Amino acid sequence: MGGLASSLLSLAHTLFGPGICPGDWVWATSTAGALIALFPVLGSVVIAIIRKGTGNRYDMTTLSIFGGIGLVAALVFPWLLSLGVSETYRAAFSGGASGLSGAEMSTLDKDFCSWVGVQKEYLGGGQNVYETLFYPTGQGLSYGLYLVLLLGLPAASLLFVMLQARTAFRRGPKWPSRFIWIPFVAMFLFSAGVEANTAVHLWLGFLPFSVLGIIPVALVGPPPWSVINRPERPRPEPEPYRPPPSQVAQTPPPPPPPPLKNYNPTSVAPAAEPAPLLAAAPGPIPAPPGSRNAGGGRYRRIKQLGAGGFGTVWQAHDTQLNRTVALKIAHAPDRDTEERMQREARALAAVSHPNCVRVYDLVEENDGLALVMEYLEGRPLAAIVDGHGPLDDIAAGRLWATMAGALAAAHAKGVLHRDIKPSNIILDPGGLAHLIDFGIARSKGDSKLTATGMMIGTPDFVAPETAMGSQASPASDAWQLAATISYALSGQPPRGTRETPMAALMAAARSEPMSCLPARSAHSRLLIASLDADPRRRPTLTAVRREVEGWLSRVGKSADGPVTQFVPRQTR
Repeated sequence: MGGLASSLLSLAHTLFGPGICPGDWVWATSTAGALIALFPVLGSVVIAIIRKGTGNRYDMTTLSIFGGIGLVAALVFPWLLSLGVSETYRAAFSGGASGLSGAEMSTLDKDFCSWVGVQKEYLGGGQNVYETLFYPTGQGLSYGLYLVLLLGLPAASLLFVMLQARTAFRRGPKWPSRFIWIPFVAMFLFSAGVEANTAVHLWLGFLPFSVLGIIPVALVGPPPWSVINRPERPRPEPEPYRPPPSQVAQTPPPPPPPPLKNYNPTSVAPAAEPAPLLAAAPGPIPAPPGSRNAGGGRYRRIKQLGAGGFGTVWQAHDTQLNRTVALKIAHAPDRDTEERMQREARALAAVSHPNCVRVYDLVEENDGLALVMEYLEGRPLAAIVDGHGPLDDIAAGRLWATMAGALAAAHAKGVLHRDIKPSNIILDPGGLAHLIDFGIARSKGDSKLTATGMMIGTPDFVAPETAMGSQASPASDAWQLAATISYALSGQPPRGTRETPMAALMAAARSEPMSCLPARSAHSRLLIASLDADPRRRPTLTAVRREVEGWLSRVGKSADGPVTQFVPRQTR
């Protein structure tokens, strides 16, 4: 390594070694420090390139590779080269074999400045870093200046090496950046044997190039969302234990089961279909069409909450369980309406999440089929933004993280919402958000209800692929949620408003650019990624939730706090 260090010094002297104060070799030492600073930069660039293909998959192989790169790039080469440069100057001062040419050695004897003196003595004849800091002699630079230079310069360099590492690990957890900066800290500690004046000028060259080193790492760019969202390869299942043949031969076969008493093959019932998952709330299970529970006056209506082409929603009182519920009543239901309500009941019963409205029952009322749901006292997000103005970044971040978790829970049960919009998010008096109206939700395999040719969703908040007639997916739900968050931050749909629903639908199908995104929001970059026209490039809801919760944590806010608080209207 001594020969490599002397070659590095010769190269540095050739690149930049002006014959001015403090001396050509003093300048060359700083140039050598700049060249040494390229090794951590190179390590971060290589890691960023590898992550283009691996994303956030940190298995034993990738961790070993990243750890090896950090060890070599931030510890081994910088430490050995720094030590080798110092040994080269010490050998030149003592008259030993330094590895420098005769012409180079002759210039080391020159005296350029009064505070430097002869260069080979200044660079190779003093105390090392450890001795200078703990056993100062009063020679050379003042002790206070040594403290600033020998501790402040490495500390500033460490900050920018950490920024290089974090840039290499963008769009993922930050803890793997330790593979770079922890070896760098070790390199600084191990360099205590370097001659103090040599170390000062090495760090003077190292620092500016560690600052500039962030640029090439940033130019590599983060891994694409399609790689980050790629599911991990399943681990192969271990093969079951198989006893050796000798043991199998010695093991007696199991005795036959005893005969069943009164066995009659014709009395065996056919296999039943698996029952749907049920909601966590109490109440009768959603029954299939044709076997509905009769309401029987159990639900006493209090006031109408809303009405539309589909039916009416009432606030009601459950007289048997003494609780307030919401009745969603479909007027004059036909077969398709019955199936739609049954589908909504199944979807909500399958999802158990505190921010999804819960279903209790499906009953026959006097004026139509009724879905009995949890009653949420509050106001829609659309009314909040309309009446009080857009949300700030903290409130919008909490809303995004909460709704992403609710939708991810629905997707885990195979349920798509397909109509996420500001009016389908209710904020209760405590400021907590709830996702409602799974009326057009569809479970996997429920395809016969999509052959009607109807457009599903609200045009201003429909994903481009859905507007073009493609099948809805978790990515389209994620797009609609991002569009809703953009509305909460700006007060307008991301594509702006159109005169007619058909014009809005055509704008969605053509993937027209987003003209009304919030300009100064901290969530702008994540919104742009989540509203990408290509579903494959969008971050998943899990990735969005992780990013937003990480941002909230960095600004000192919790993700589970209220979105907003308001005083509910007094009922008369």
